[in-house]
Amino acid sequence: MFNYLCCIYRSILSAGARVLALIPVLVLILAAPLPAVAQLRQEFEDSIDPIAPDAALAALMFGADPVPTVTRQQADVPGWVVRGPDGAVLGYIGSSWEITRSVGYSGRPIEVLIAISPSARIVASRLMRHAEPILTLGLSDADIERFVDGFGGVDLTQPMISAAKVEGGFPDIISRATVSTGVIRDSILRSARTLALSRGILSGGRIDRLGFAPHGWDDLVEMGAITTTRVSMAQAARALAGAATPPEPGEGTFLGLYAAILDPPEIGANILGQQAFSRAVGALPQGKVALFVGSLGLQSHRGLTWRRSGVFDRIVVVQDDRRFILEKEGYTRIDDLEPQDAPTLKERSVFQLGGEGFDPAAPFLIEVTATRPGALGPVSFVIPLEYQLPARFLRPLPPEPEPLWQETWQRKRFSAVGVIVMLGVLTMILFAQESLVRRKGLYLRVRLGFLTVTLVWLGWVANGQLSVVQVVAFLQSLLNGFHWETFLIEPVIFVLWGFVALGMLFGGRGVYCGWLCPFGALQELLNVAARKLGVVQIAVPHALHERLWAFKYTLFIVILALSFYSMKDALLVAEAEPFKTVISLRMIRAWPFVVFALALLAAGLFIERFYCRYLCPLGAALAIPAKLKIFDWLRRRPQCGRECRLCEPNCTVGAIDPLGRINPNECVLCLRCQVIFHDSDTCPTLKRRARAAK
Repeated sequence: MFNYLCCIYRSILSAGARVLALIPVLVLILAAPLPAVAQLRQEFEDSIDPIAPDAALAALMFGADPVPTVTRQQADVPGWVVRGPDGAVLGYIGSSWEITRSVGYSGRPIEVLIAISPSARIVASRLMRHAEPILTLGLSDADIERFVDGFGGVDLTQPMISAAKVEGGFPDIISRATVSTGVIRDSILRSARTLALSRGILSGGRIDRLGFAPHGWDDLVEMGAITTTRVSMAQAARALAGAATPPEPGEGTFLGLYAAILDPPEIGANILGQQAFSRAVGALPQGKVALFVGSLGLQSHRGLTWRRSGVFDRIVVVQDDRRFILEKEGYTRIDDLEPQDAPTLKERSVFQLGGEGFDPAAPFLIEVTATRPGALGPVSFVIPLEYQLPARFLRPLPPEPEPLWQETWQRKRFSAVGVIVMLGVLTMILFAQESLVRRKGLYLRVRLGFLTVTLVWLGWVANGQLSVVQVVAFLQSLLNGFHWETFLIEPVIFVLWGFVALGMLFGGRGVYCGWLCPFGALQELLNVAARKLGVVQIAVPHALHERLWAFKYTLFIVILALSFYSMKDALLVAEAEPFKTVISLRMIRAWPFVVFALALLAAGLFIERFYCRYLCPLGAALAIPAKLKIFDWLRRRPQCGRECRLCEPNCTVGAIDPLGRINPNECVLCLRCQVIFHDSDTCPTLKRRARAAK
């Protein structure tokens, strides 16, 4: 008894030592490199310059003839402005990579150039580069480019409605590459919205230009549509005290200043009258608004120099540290005001206000500068007037598109719940395996029933087939820019990977390979049918069997290594996986892929789970971290492999060696050996014990 306890103690120490030996490695991988990984990721992003549109591409996107000019804009949101031959702004172009740092499932940049018009519409979008695994799903670059091109015409004031209509035209692409096309869709909408907001054209489109109700001057002042300020002669005298001839102090008005945005008819038509309002607003260029400024008192807000220079030097508009000059070209003098209760103004002006970065819906400042000559030079002071268009004259800002992963989880919530229920059932099976494997008939029904659900529902219906592509994409993203949102886009896959990661810690790779892999389930079910039909099984000698294992590990290393050189080449080699052909695309693919998949399934009729045993790179990828497994719930006896070798030929994947040892790297946790272990009618050791008991 003492020796038996010592053996157990040494086994625990040995297992614990293996785990402890891996702890420093885990610490180095998970903790130490985090700052370095973040720095590498930042360096990686900074090293990739956006693809600049040339004049020919801009002409194609905007349908311009002759060829327009394209100028780089280094603003808060960088991009390019496109102008026609007459200098008029045709629109703006932005890069999704530069604006939103959009990366795909491969962890590499997805760059789309988006052209927007001054009316806040996506004119065109062009896919410039990507390294997505969508091509391995039987989609060509032309398919994805067609999907991207379809976003032309999306109204950014109603992005979700417009985008939904666009997506509805491409159901095949969306259903066959949900992650990649979802990321592309999200990056296009977010980049376009950000670019439009930064150029002031999206908020400008928010002004209510339809509503009207009659109001007097005082009503408009009370509701904030007209703002005003007054500087008395005494205040001006103090401010210009250093001037040669300062104003005479007194209670008179030095400057009474009034301002209003005229674009809402409820403001403009009430101030100017319908005819003057129509002339002022009807002549506005795209992206500009009409600003009314009126004044009374000694100081003029216009001055006289603008007649020669073409620029009003006394008045300027300031918003977010940007100064917007008012020019003669957009100026209109107003002779009369419509309201009967309007003050008697000395000067009445309408200016065209706008430009890059100006948002008429946001607060801004009107500054009038008063200047007088002095002994040591001109003496000036600035008279500010704050203005913000009241909310009642604005339409609600278009909502920011809901994060794509949230939208996807909402849409696929039933599939996600179904997978969670399925994983809960599997957890109960594995935790209660002792009771299950003692009942051979029940075990067979549960096993075959679960594999059928895995194949039909999880695989063909929910598209829950994991792939080595996802492993490589995850590793690449750790270096090139990890984004949770990318991996959350596909709920079924995300839930599966979460369970598999936990399952590897408790039971090794077999938790997935033996129960949750749709292609593995198909192989096993076909082999069961083949055995029923009398198909002779080929027994691979163990020495050869062990050496054939090397193929799948080598294949995984090749795919992983190639991904650091060329993701496209790595994805081509990953076509060794037949999962996409059989499960994702249900054999609707080019004939070489179908023939390859059928050949693997045919081999599996003679050698159970042939592909799993010798070729599956995903199984190899899962076997490596599965060495961290904490528990070993598969029971063995000292007689196993010595007096009895019954489990070895019955193992689903040949994971038991001639000495009766189970190789955890190869075991798929099918529990078949445990059924034999507990079957008193099959296990020779139990039979011998039964005879001895009699």
